[in-house]
Amino acid sequence: MNATPFLCMNHILYLNGLTLIDLEDLLADIKIYVEIDLQKNKDFWADITTIVHDELYKLRKMDEVESRRQGIHKSVTHEVNNIFKDKTSKELQLLQESIEVKLSGVGEAHLARARLKERHDDNLKNKLEVLKAEQANDHIKKLDKNKESSPELDEEPGPSRDVESEMLNPALEEYEKGNYSPHYRNEDELELGAIVISEEEDANRRKSYQAKALKGVRVESAMSAEERALEREAKKGMKDDEASFSVESALEQTYEWSDKYRPRKPRYFNRVHTGFEWNKYNQTHYDVDNPPPKIVQGYKFNIFYPDLIDKSGTPSYTLRPCAENRDFCILRIHVGPPYEDIAFKIVNREWEYGYKRGFKCQFHNNIFQLWFHFKRLRYRR
Repeated sequence: MNATPFLCMNHILYLNGLTLIDLEDLLADIKIYVEIDLQKNKDFWADITTIVHDELYKLRKMDEVESRRQGIHKSVTHEVNNIFKDKTSKELQLLQESIEVKLSGVGEAHLARARLKERHDDNLKNKLEVLKAEQANDHIKKLDKNKESSPELDEEPGPSRDVESEMLNPALEEYEKGNYSPHYRNEDELELGAIVISEEEDANRRKSYQAKALKGVRVESAMSAEERALEREAKKGMKDDEASFSVESALEQTYEWSDKYRPRKPRYFNRVHTGFEWNKYNQTHYDVDNPPPKIVQGYKFNIFYPDLIDKSGTPSYTLRPCAENRDFCILRIHVGPPYEDIAFKIVNREWEYGYKRGFKCQFHNNIFQLWFHFKRLRYRR
């Protein structure tokens, strides 16, 4: 048969574990394949048929009521198998002629197995040669491609170079005219929260970055380092029953401080604490295996203020119920320039202010932390 990827598998392995019914069905299928194959691989199908008949013979002998083993002793069977093992078809043919009495069908089966093994080995060798030829061909194509990408100096430019020149020339002209430089904008056009720096400060930053890069030091912006510090601090002690929380509420802002410090929102990493509330109703209708829906039991707000102008100032917060829904309220946090007030929409329930209940309100290392849990409602009969 032709060398295809499917022929790299040893066909005899597919017979392992087949039952009597499976082998009988396989014989019927082989007859169909022989007709479809149009005698192209007659020897192959003949060997497969012989091996299947041999397997059927063994299984039928095992299923006999009087004796569930073959007609000869196991030790003798082992010696016979060793004689036939690793023999070529020619060697088996000579051995067959020298044997006067042989087991019915066993010799034919060993010959068929030997022929299939030789055919399988030949297919593997052919497949290996094809793979080597394909790899060599791919290597040659890569070499040719590298030669095309780095042409000799004396080669004349082709059409591809003309197209490349047409694309590069306008870009170079724009660069020489200075059109790639940033354009100045009015302060009114800037978005709220945009940070403005002077040309002198920008030049000093670039010189510092260039000096670090020449020394092999990784250049990282100050803001990214602050963000990492915030994340490390805010994630401390995060539990499985907590999730990040970032539902902001829009606020109208007015600004009176210097334009040098443009207003901007502070960065934050907030968490919401959820869990089950086993009140009288839930105890009646739910159990441990079928728990009630989780509810919000508290929040942990971590607001980051690294560039606060008034270092002696501390953040403060206010609560205002939502007009459209009294079940929620607006938590507004204020600190001062250059930071805008920031607000979050939270569940409107009474807080636990005890330290042992997890309440925390502090401003430390430029991080304002406001942690609290809600009071649990007690139902009495």
